[in-house]
Amino acid sequence: MDWQVYIILCSDETLYTGITNNVARRLDQHAGLGGARYFRGRQPKRLVYLENGHTRSSASKREAAIKKLGRAEKLRLIESQQNQLLP
Repeated sequence: MDWQVYIILCSDETLYTGITNNVARRLDQHAGLGGARYFRGRQPKRLVYLENGHTRSSASKREAAIKKLGRAEKLRLIESQQNQLLP
């Protein structure tokens, strides 16, 4: 249960969703050359959403569900109580 689902705001204002078991390492990878291909034409600006407490399987399912959401729904999710980055 040490997997997280995250959303990153990108330099072109798009929202990238992914999963990891080490958020800091994954953000460093995205900022460099070891991250997803998605970041080859854009840069990560900041982490805007984090959801903890997943297994790899549940994180993958949650990632897929979030990726199906429209931008407005993702922005509502970022502002919701589910976002563990918010105080």
